[in-house]
Parts: sequence; structure tokens; C-alpha cells
Amino acid sequence: MIIETGLWGGSAQPPCVLESFERSVSLRPSALAVSDPEHQLTYRDLAAWIARITDLLRDAGIGAGDTVAVSGPRSAAVVAAAWAVVGAGATYLPLDRAFPRKRLAHMLAESGAKVLLHAGPDPELPAPRRARIPEWTEVDRPAEPGLAFVPCAPDRPVYVIYTSGSTGNPKGVALPHSCIDNMTYWQRHHSAREDLRTAQFAPQNFDIWFQEVLSTLCGGGSLVIMPERLRQDPIELLDWLARERIERLFLPCVGLHMLATAATAFDSLAGLALREINTAGEQLVCTPAIRDFFHRLPQCGLNNHYGQSESHTVSVHTLTGPSDSWPALAPIGLPLPGCEILLDTADPGESRIGELLVAGLPLSLEYLNQPELNAQRYVRVPPTAHGHTRAFRTGDLVSVENGLMHFLGRTDDEVKIRGFRVNPLEVEACLGRQPGVAEAICVPVDLAAGSRQLRAAVTIALGGEFDVAAALAALREELPWYCIPPTISVLPSMPRKSSGKADRAAVARLLAPGRRTAAPVDTEERRGFVR
Repeated sequence: MIIETGLWGGSAQPPCVLESFERSVSLRPSALAVSDPEHQLTYRDLAAWIARITDLLRDAGIGAGDTVAVSGPRSAAVVAAAWAVVGAGATYLPLDRAFPRKRLAHMLAESGAKVLLHAGPDPELPAPRRARIPEWTEVDRPAEPGLAFVPCAPDRPVYVIYTSGSTGNPKGVALPHSCIDNMTYWQRHHSAREDLRTAQFAPQNFDIWFQEVLSTLCGGGSLVIMPERLRQDPIELLDWLARERIERLFLPCVGLHMLATAATAFDSLAGLALREINTAGEQLVCTPAIRDFFHRLPQCGLNNHYGQSESHTVSVHTLTGPSDSWPALAPIGLPLPGCEILLDTADPGESRIGELLVAGLPLSLEYLNQPELNAQRYVRVPPTAHGHTRAFRTGDLVSVENGLMHFLGRTDDEVKIRGFRVNPLEVEACLGRQPGVAEAICVPVDLAAGSRQLRAAVTIALGGEFDVAAALAALREELPWYCIPPTISVLPSMPRKSSGKADRAAVARLLAPGRRTAAPVDTEERRGFVR
């Protein structure tokens, strides 16, 4: 039974991100906009680069309704290309080169991308047209860059992003201006200042990338692009944060825990300029290390964001008071402006616990080419108190207590691994296609507070042979790194419930750290801070 919770973020009429960026260029032309190891670009410089890329797109026939993919290393070039794509009225599709080529090819084909812009070497992916992003050194510096962005439309997609699916292929979802404009405007005004010096930490294909980039540059701040190597070294990252005088940082929850743990090696954190840290991606666990970190940084606030790829940011909770008084499990708080929260409760008499449904401005358009899934997840509801008739089923189980939302778990099998959303069924589908496999199960196991990992188990078909190394190689050809389990265990039989279904909880217990199972095999997992 779908019920209203009374949780409503209030009305909102956010400006278009394109208009906000143009305002930043006009008001702060000589201020630092983007910095990476090779560039120190003012707003005037960045606008000139964007205009050059926009000309390239128009020469290629790109306009409103088209999709343009962008691939390249973490850089100012990718930032400029993203603005050019959205400014041309097209939909931006980020491609992470760390993903398997087969997965990237699927994303290009399904999205219908007409052009693939790339920084660095040609990725040689199957796009109708590939073009290199012009180097900044090739761009003249006009006195007036003359951005010619197309007028905004609330329902026009800003970007398409892909997340884990249950069929063995990722599913793409389109996020419109109404959602992204709202998130950006809210973030600018929720932060300590609009013009904070912000680290660009998130991978290009992670939706937080847009929050970092858009909220910073629409607010007149400076975006400092973090060298990729720092993702693997939290101690060096702390040094970099201090050296670059970073004021705002967006991190997945596990990343925050690892950063806070690394900080215990420092006698003083006085060199840090941090004013706020925004965390998201999974349940925020306020560990002793996190409490100590913020006790030593009294000027720095901690915000717990909640959302998903289909709605970006839905709610926020700011932890207040002494950090030693913070709850172990942080609430996910209250909805953003323009967002209304509904619950689907199992019991008609229940009004506090249920599946969370999102209505209002954060609502995305739909999944690409997934009519059945769209019908299941994007549902019609009776008109709400605020006039909404469409809502998105998040699959998240929440409770509402004292006017605050708390995350309880999932209603399906999806999990978060290092901040990335993973559907274990996608891993199982890929593993189940490997020679010799009779049945495959993939489950998350908890390693420590705020940290979990995927593990997989298979049974072998009668008379079959299973090549673990070949299976792992096949998984790496199809799945991103965070979907690859570090071990595959061969079991004589799969634990089952009385119904005959596989007992996932029993499998997770068998595969938990410290337990010995048959034929565990390491995948040579990439060890690192956060990817």
C-alpha cells in the first residue's frame, strides 16, 4: 500500500545549470575554474575551450536529442567536453576506459551515441564517429569567449549513466535537467559557500562526478582535479588535500572511513582547509576513526547524502553536535527541495516502514529500452498532496522516525560495493554462462565496519570441467572491476532452503572471511583506496 509520509522538501524553481555557468563566467572571468596537473584554467579560459568543442560538435551535426559519448582520463579536457555536449542540447554519456570494451560497446550501441569524443589516444570503440577533444594549447583566448548554449528544457536529458543490471548487461538511465538543475542549485546553497575549492574525486562514470563539477562551476568555485594515483593512497591524498587547500570533498562512505583511518597517522590535521565532506553510496557508519577525524577538524561538517542513479540526490542529513555523540548508523535525513517521499508498506496499518518511493524533481526519465523494467519501477500513483502522479520505486527499505528517514536495507538483491551499485544477479548471469558451471551464486560479505566485498560460489555440472582462471578472465571481459569477486569457490552442492531455492545467507556464511571452502581462487584484485 503506497502512502504519503508528509516528507516534502518544499517548492523549488532551480535555474538551468547552463545559465548558472554562464553567470559564473560573466561574474568571475579571471577566477580559477579548473585545475589539473597540466592546466590552470580561468572561467574565461574554460569557456573558450568549451566554445571550441561546441563548434566541433555542431560541425558534426550534433544538436538537441542526440547523444555524445566522452572518454578520457580524469582531466580538465573531459570537464570542458561535458559542458560542450550539454550546452549543445545533447545528452552526455560518460565512458570509463577502465571498463571492459564489451561493456563500453554495449553502452555506445544502446544509447545511440553519434559521436565519441576522447582525450588522449583513440579508444577505437565502435562509434559512428570518433573525434579527439582539441588540446587547450590549440585554443585562442578571445576577449569574450561567447558561449552559445541552447535554451534549456526541463525534460531534456543532461546525461545517461549506466548501472548494474540483472541480465548480464548494464542498464542505462536518463537524467533530465529538472533533476540535475535541482540537485546543483540545492548543493550550491546547502554548502558552506557557493565558491568552495572542491576536489574532483569521483570517477567519470559515477553520478557524483556531476555533483562535484556542476555545483562547483555553477557557484563560481574552483574544481581541482585529483591525480588518479591518489585513489590508491589515503595518506598521500591527505597531503594533497592540505597542499591544494581543498575545502569541499565528496567521498563514498568506505572512502571516508579509510581517509579517517589514515589520518590517525598524523599528529596534527591543522594543515587541512576542509570545510565540509559529503558522503554517499552506502550506509554511513560513524566508526571511531570517523568520529576522531571530525573531532580533530571542528571547522569541517559532515553531510550524509542519499540517492541512486535514477534520481541522483534525494535526501540529506547533516551530522551536528560533538562527533562522539553521533549515532553509529547515520540517518539519511530529509528530502531535497522539490522532492516528495512516499512509502509502500506491507501492512495497511503500518506508516513508518516501507519501500521508499521518490516523486517530484529528482525523478529521472526512464531506463533506456527497458519497457518491462520501466513499468515495474516508474509507477503511477494517485495525486499526492503536492500534485505528483508518478514515482520511482527505489528498492530501498526505510523507516521514518521523528521526521527523519533511516536506511534499513534492500527489498531486492542489489548491494553497494565501495560506493558502486552492484546487482549480484548480473555477476551470476555472466558466471553461469561459463563452461562447466551448473549453478552460480554471488553474495556480499562484510569485512569490517562500513566495508563489504563480493564473493562467488559455483557448482559443477555432472561430468563438466570448470576452469577458474578462464572464468575470471571472462568476467573481466564483461564486468567493471568492482563487480569482480576476489574469490570463486567450487562447492559440492549449493545450500538450499526448504523451498528448494538457493540459500544466499548460508552461502554468504560459507564464503565469509576466515571460513575455508573448496577451491577458493584469488582474482588478483586491484588493491587500492577507492575506485
